[in-house]
Amino acid sequence: MDPAPVSAPEASPHDPWGPPSMIASDVDGTLLDGEEITPRTRAVLAGAAERGVELVLATGRPPRWIPPITEQLAGTPVRVRYAVCANGAIVYDVLADRLLHVEALDQEVLRRLAAVVAEVLPGAGLAAERAGAIAGGDANDAATAPFVATNGYQHAWLNPDHLEVDDEHIFAAPAVKMLARLPGMSSREMAERLAPRVGDLAELTFSIDTGLIEFSVPRVHKASGLAWLTAHTDVDGRAPIAFGDMPNDIEMLRWAGLGVAMGHGDPAALAAADLVAPPNVEDGLAQVLERWF
Repeated sequence: MDPAPVSAPEASPHDPWGPPSMIASDVDGTLLDGEEITPRTRAVLAGAAERGVELVLATGRPPRWIPPITEQLAGTPVRVRYAVCANGAIVYDVLADRLLHVEALDQEVLRRLAAVVAEVLPGAGLAAERAGAIAGGDANDAATAPFVATNGYQHAWLNPDHLEVDDEHIFAAPAVKMLARLPGMSSREMAERLAPRVGDLAELTFSIDTGLIEFSVPRVHKASGLAWLTAHTDVDGRAPIAFGDMPNDIEMLRWAGLGVAMGHGDPAALAAADLVAPPNVEDGLAQVLERWF
């Protein structure tokens, strides 16, 4: 059955589900309109916060890329306490700037993944996202370079904050994500070619379809990070609503009491959702939450 579209923002007393106990939201392509949280979205999140329903960010971003999001909510009742980062590999205490939980690929697995990428996708560049600290430590530990990339790695975003290293240094420390980049090939095609060879060695997903694949520990994804968070903190996970738009959101959309895909999203995300919202550029997240707040 195809997900039902969201056709109107008005709250309805006949809604079969809700209100949510928490809001889990992807960031890029979901919460943001470009780089901004719109006034309409800020307003509905403030209304939810006033009723005790908190926002948890669930993103492929690392912790150091969370402040540009939370700073946009300053001056509102919204108090983002936690973020699930690196596609679930990190649970981050935003207010304390501490890593609560980390799942990292070990060096041997990184080597094996690199060998698979080299064989299946010749010419692909590699990068590794590292936690930067042990769980419970400062999220901005300067002693560990958080993002290292080989000379052949072409970034998928502007203004990357990376350290260029030789290929061997990619394996020098555990990584919460290994990334493979091959411009000119879609991420979907990369995933289809890699999946049979990767098997259970790692979780394989993508968050943009521009030739970028992300690997993490098997069975680590946004849903596992959110499950850890609700089990180990006082975040109310009894009735979570989740918003996302790409394959790295699929498990989260299925985990939630109500999974909502953005209308512009990847077909796999739409198929995993309970509802399809208007796209982020039409305040789709806000239109859904306005049913209750």
